[in-house]
Amino acid sequence: MTPAEQRSDENSSAAPAEIERLKQELSRAHDMRLRALADFDNYRKRVQREQDSAAQAGKRQLVLALLDVMDDFERALAYANAAPASILAGARVIHQRLADVLRAQGVVPYPSAGQPFDAALHEAVDVVHTDQAPSGVVLDELGRGYRWGDEVLRPARVRVAQ
Repeated sequence: MTPAEQRSDENSSAAPAEIERLKQELSRAHDMRLRALADFDNYRKRVQREQDSAAQAGKRQLVLALLDVMDDFERALAYANAAPASILAGARVIHQRLADVLRAQGVVPYPSAGQPFDAALHEAVDVVHTDQAPSGVVLDELGRGYRWGDEVLRPARVRVAQ
């Protein structure tokens, strides 16, 4: 056998082993690439969730401050009967615009009077001994409660029958 034939014979027997080694190396590289893509996608999603959470937290503080302004408007309107009609009308328009802004952001008040007391929705500030309502029922609201989507943004401050 000539030296050229011997090299050809060696190459042909080594070729399947080399091909198998290269296939395994390609498979490992492919797996690593897929893992890197999955890791990057998870990272991107986590960063987006964190950004959304931070934005929501900042927005929450602003909405809570606006709810205090809404409460002030409601108290002012409750005692504004002595004010001139034009001032009262203007205050009602401003109050409605503020309510519309909050509603557009998903912030809505919820009713409490006549409902059973629920610690997740209500903050009891007074207990009244009465025969007018069953024990554990909210008699009236001292401060309106608000939801933001499915979340209780601010619990209602209530008086509860006992």
